[in-house]
Amino acid sequence: MTTQAVGRFRRPQVGGVLLPLFAFVLILAAWYAAVRVWDVPTSVVPSPELALEVIVGSRAEYLIDQSLFTLFEVWLGFAIAIVIGVLLALSLAGSRVLDQAISPILVAFNAIPKIAIGPMLVMWFGFGYEPKVLVVVLLSFFPIVLSTMAGLKSVPADLIELTQSMDASKLKTFLKVRVPWALPQFFTGLKLGISLAFVGAVVGEFIGGGGDGIGYVIASSRSQLNTPLAFAGIFLLGLMSVLSYYLIVWAERLLLPWARETSR
Repeated sequence: MTTQAVGRFRRPQVGGVLLPLFAFVLILAAWYAAVRVWDVPTSVVPSPELALEVIVGSRAEYLIDQSLFTLFEVWLGFAIAIVIGVLLALSLAGSRVLDQAISPILVAFNAIPKIAIGPMLVMWFGFGYEPKVLVVVLLSFFPIVLSTMAGLKSVPADLIELTQSMDASKLKTFLKVRVPWALPQFFTGLKLGISLAFVGAVVGEFIGGGGDGIGYVIASSRSQLNTPLAFAGIFLLGLMSVLSYYLIVWAERLLLPWARETSR
């Protein structure tokens, strides 16, 4: 590999790290300046250093425990959503009858506000982690199944006909052509779904209570007028969401390098 090729390979990687980091520093600087210039009370908006003191200070262990609990809810629900979403997308894309019968139901169910279902889940499953995980599944499921279905259906007809002209069976065409073609769309659904998974976990913790999770930390600190703790929870929630998102981006680049090249 030439030096020029190495440079072309590394530049996007460096930019992909430095640009978000630079934007984050700008946001922190604007936050700090706004608090200082307008002398905003701590009870309204704390300064960044106060929120940082909460994260690394006496509440550090407590916040780590609550963050891990939320991560458990998110990734358990997200894994369930992936399995159900992929299986359903494969079934609908492989059967026109199933697609025509179930797709309208999916669209209608997706239009229902999931927050409205949360209290019923608490009534059915109690105040444990189960209703929160189910809210995660409900919110992250639809981007996965819809994106995967769109990818499976977007294969050019000429490519399908070419494959079948070489005596490939419908099953082989589906597995060797349609599924690989749909993988970039599948990862798009994952990247959309993981952000909604964190929203679902926090919504579930707001509604379900139970005393665990970053959502509970934010809700309880609000009632206690402990704004620095609330902002610390919001910061950790955003950090976990960003890291999870880029974990999926990394997996996509590792597993689908050809998709990244063709998108340039």
